[in-house]
Amino acid sequence: MHFLLEAGFWAAWLLLIAVWGLLARKTKTAARDTSSATRRVLSATIATGYFLLCGVGNLGPLNRTLGSPSLIAAIVGLSLTWVAILFAIWARLTLGDNWSAKPMVKEKHKLVTSGPYALARHPIYTGMLLAAAGTGAAEGQWRDLAGVLLILLAFVLKIRQEEQLMMETFPDAYPEYRKRVKAILPGIF
Repeated sequence: MHFLLEAGFWAAWLLLIAVWGLLARKTKTAARDTSSATRRVLSATIATGYFLLCGVGNLGPLNRTLGSPSLIAAIVGLSLTWVAILFAIWARLTLGDNWSAKPMVKEKHKLVTSGPYALARHPIYTGMLLAAAGTGAAEGQWRDLAGVLLILLAFVLKIRQEEQLMMETFPDAYPEYRKRVKAILPGIF
């Protein structure tokens, strides 16, 4: 891949990491939490998915390409990565101090349904998953597909936990919200 394209991918992901790092300190205290063992497994699954996307090391057959890599695929992938990361950042800013890296309910938790949360119930996952898909599309290796699938699996499992917590916390408002807004992809899933 061309150096400038590769730098564009790294810049997008580093922006996401920087924003997350800056905002992580400004969150409410936890009121209810999920199992720490489950959190560790999900975190390890997500980390493995992103490791695969980084393209570090020789993983044998996983390093084979799915098709012919092209400049067009790389540019489309880079564009999708940037749009998706900016969407995830917008969602993170909108969620504010209710955010947590793990499924939990915060003290004085508020149900956020505006901004990107009017488009998807889990827009941070939407953005991060689409960014991973965009990054993976640029290289088009089996490892990229495996990475995206691992990230998707972990997000689906996290969503189940978060949905349970939200249903318990907002028994009247959350079911209505679920009827109106899809979990990840607007109008689809």
